[in-house]
Amino acid sequence: MITEAVRFALSGISANKMRSVLTTLGIVIGISAVITLLAVGAGTSNMIRDQIAKLGTNVLTVNRAVSTGGRSTGGSATGARTQSTNLTLADQQSLNDPVLAPDIATTAPVIQAQSVTATLGSSTHSVASTLGTSPSYFGITNFTVSAGRLLDDGDSGQAVVVLGNSVAIDLASNVSTLVGQTVSLNGQNFTVVGVLASKGTSGLNDPDDVAMVPYTTAQDKFTGYSPSLSSIQVQAKSADVMTQAQNEIQQILDARHNVTSANRDYQVRNQAQVLSTATTTTQTLTILLSAVAGISLLVGGIGVMNIMLVTVTERTREIGIRKAIGATRGNIVMQFLVESLIISILGGIVGILIGFGASSFTIAGIRPEVQWWTVWLSVLVSAGIGLVFGIYPANKAAKLRPIDALRYE
Repeated sequence: MITEAVRFALSGISANKMRSVLTTLGIVIGISAVITLLAVGAGTSNMIRDQIAKLGTNVLTVNRAVSTGGRSTGGSATGARTQSTNLTLADQQSLNDPVLAPDIATTAPVIQAQSVTATLGSSTHSVASTLGTSPSYFGITNFTVSAGRLLDDGDSGQAVVVLGNSVAIDLASNVSTLVGQTVSLNGQNFTVVGVLASKGTSGLNDPDDVAMVPYTTAQDKFTGYSPSLSSIQVQAKSADVMTQAQNEIQQILDARHNVTSANRDYQVRNQAQVLSTATTTTQTLTILLSAVAGISLLVGGIGVMNIMLVTVTERTREIGIRKAIGATRGNIVMQFLVESLIISILGGIVGILIGFGASSFTIAGIRPEVQWWTVWLSVLVSAGIGLVFGIYPANKAAKLRPIDALRYE
């Protein structure tokens, strides 16, 4: 019976090729959109994870709180303006206490110079981020060199600089030749001791557009002596103790700054929390977009049912003849249900192929990653559409009385 139903179904589909193609279009669009959007969502999550990893592993960043009006970014909203206390080198050093902070591996002070331009001969580059820091910063943030070396303890107070890859490329075609040369930073001469390996652009942010000098040198050449740090980079001993490390930072700094959780004058950014929040947001947006794409599947299913009802009407006499020569109600139901299934599954297969094709391109800087479970889900959804939206037309055809069907004009 199934073989016969398939033969009749294929005959009906081939008799109206253009109509069959248009009927599957809604399913094709829906399936391909769902696969592509879920692939883009997965690719976005991977890109965010990679970008966070580029900034360093198990990293927490301590920043000064920004106080405006009665609110402070370091703690909860308060009725009075929070008094800002600078982050100091002593604060950074206190976080290295193995007794008070057993889950912290290492820390690094960071001060940031503004509007620095690097010059070498006739080549210039406006550096996005010029940092004064210590040698431990490179290990915390996963920076490595492609030429020369990183800063070391012997560089303290010296006019030496490590250039990011983007800065080096603008100053010299062969970045390795920069090592040992003198580069001007805002008119002051620095010896290049190393060029950093590229991390790659992360959206609008370029982590390679940096220049790094010793902390004491940045104070002497750019910012003037000030006890204030822009931030403190902290590396926890492992990803499993990030929360404990954050609590230890807060306990130490709360005591040093004489503040509480309600009026902290600093904030701690936990990269694990940033990653979790970004991933959750991405997943939510992906689900919403996929739900919108799923609406086209519903429309496609309604289109299948509509065309199957038209098909039943067109083939009323055929149904009457088949029933008159002995076809059972089950034969008729099977014939039209199989036809609906074939149309839907064909649409699903084409949609999957288009989804794979669309996901092979980089979309807005994101490399989509097809989730295989979405392929199997698409096949099941296509079959489900064929069954659900094909049952009513099939039952309508099966209920026709032979005599009424033969009289139909």
